[in-house]
Amino acid sequence: MSRLPETAPGAARIAVLPEHVKNQIAAGEVVERPASVLKELVENSLDAGARRVRVDLESGGLRLVRVVDDGCGMGRADLLLALVPHATSKLRELEDLEHIASLGFRGEALASIASVARVRVVSRERESGAGLGHELRAADGRIEGPHEAGAERGTLIEVRDLFHSTPARRAFMKTPAYELARCLDLFQRIALAHDGVAFQLTHDGRRVLDVEAGMDLVERVRRIFGGELADALVPVAAAEGGLRLSGYVAPPRLSRRDTARTMWFLNGRPLKDKLLLRILKEAYRGFDDTGRTPVAFLRLDLDPAQVDVNVHPTKSEVRFREERRVFAFALGALRAALARADLATPGARFAPVAPPAGLA
Repeated sequence: MSRLPETAPGAARIAVLPEHVKNQIAAGEVVERPASVLKELVENSLDAGARRVRVDLESGGLRLVRVVDDGCGMGRADLLLALVPHATSKLRELEDLEHIASLGFRGEALASIASVARVRVVSRERESGAGLGHELRAADGRIEGPHEAGAERGTLIEVRDLFHSTPARRAFMKTPAYELARCLDLFQRIALAHDGVAFQLTHDGRRVLDVEAGMDLVERVRRIFGGELADALVPVAAAEGGLRLSGYVAPPRLSRRDTARTMWFLNGRPLKDKLLLRILKEAYRGFDDTGRTPVAFLRLDLDPAQVDVNVHPTKSEVRFREERRVFAFALGALRAALARADLATPGARFAPVAPPAGLA
């Protein structure tokens, strides 16, 4: 067991941590690996109204994650606050959390990333016609700038040498190939969730993913996962009392042992939620009893006040205020879509399913 540091008699044992140490601790919750960096930066781009987002990775994102967008950009005053913890453009009061529609909102991402990597930000406001923006650099808790620099409209953020200042964290990273796979999985989900935005991903100079802004969800599935899956998709569309479910599911023959192609988007936010996965598997009961996971690309939209997205630091989990209602609505919509597609085993009958015990 480790011991507390020795202190002189009467001296305080409790000390306020330096700011850069606090940021590194916070980074442990927000920045787990290169995919975490990619997620935070791309979400910032989308919140800035970007219609084109390019991501460049080197060594699976361990050496470099670069995100370039054509969003609204930042002026000097905003750039000064971009790396300050809990500085955000998306909230003013606690009550705003109930109606938050943006993907990011805590103001933690850039400050946390800058505490464990070398960061460069170049941004130019969309309305600026001078061809000049501002550049800011940060490393090891020190910030340089901002100063004037040539820039395209929008924002460029480079994150280099992730966890260079925390060797213990760096040691827990996997191979570049593994980290690339994590980044690609996340980027695919984001690209499928936002079909009005063009996305491009490169790795070590090689283009890995490229979808245009005009491509709808089916076309994006075709580009990313191939024609066999895209041609087999079954449409889902239902609305009821402020709840709306849309998207596509695949026939049982295309179900998988993993959840790599099971995608839910809540108000445009990709997430892996246990309740939503349970709904999907329950909907397929009688259609597919192999125990495999259905392939689906589904968007659930509802009033932001009816869902708590502030449950987890990475916003990967949510809590519905009316879980039983969401369960019943989504299950009914999915079963109706599957029945219309005539995918059931001959003679299959589906008894009404009550929501599982314990749901709110």
